[in-house]
Amino acid sequence: MILVMLGTQNNSFHRLLEEIDRLIDKKIINEKVVVQAGYTKYSSDNMEVFGLIPQEELEKYQDKADLIITHGGVGSIIGSIKKGKKVIAVPRLHEYGEHVNDHQKQIIENFDKKGYIIGIYNVSDLEKAIEKSKEFEPKKYEASNKKMLSIIENFIDSIK
Repeated sequence: MILVMLGTQNNSFHRLLEEIDRLIDKKIINEKVVVQAGYTKYSSDNMEVFGLIPQEELEKYQDKADLIITHGGVGSIIGSIKKGKKVIAVPRLHEYGEHVNDHQKQIIENFDKKGYIIGIYNVSDLEKAIEKSKEFEPKKYEASNKKMLSIIENFIDSIK
């Protein structure tokens, strides 16, 4: 099963769902696809689409998923890689009105470079990423409280 997670952003991400629909029609994707669409209004005969669902229910879908395709939200990425899942992440882009800026590109780039996910920057690259995911072995994610404390301490020091 493939889980698509679009988070809780109050912006649409139709581009990604349209590409997944296209890949299902093309028989590149043959597994069941479940979508947590958030505020993206989208209907499809090819996918099971939910809006916002409780976190516990979303985690059950994450546990069952063989592959997770998500936007570049930190929560969606970390929640999935903590479970050891294969993740393909695609950024919401400002130029399409999907976000206020392009910070998701940097988020995805950082996780991709470290080997945790497969990061792509255009939905047209999704087909190649799905093929790559078949052999991809994600690096095990370990949260670093020291890094987080350092970030918080630096922030506090900067406002003194």
